[in-house]
Amino acid sequence: MEVADLAKAAADHDPGVGLAAVAALRALLEELEAMHVSNARARGWSWERIADALGVKRQTTHRKHARRTKG
Repeated sequence: MEVADLAKAAADHDPGVGLAAVAALRALLEELEAMHVSNARARGWSWERIADALGVKRQTTHRKHARRTKG
């Protein structure tokens, strides 16, 4: 299912459809975040800079992503 379809499904009045779409969007968001954090680290961004961009604490970002990236 494409992102636009997921967004439409998330607004569906049927809770089963809406919740399934929310779960799929959450998984997509996690993949996108991991990809962009890896890209930022490869370009020399600090954990603090990444955390600031995500609007979270550095320690949270590092704990979540450090094992997936080098450094």
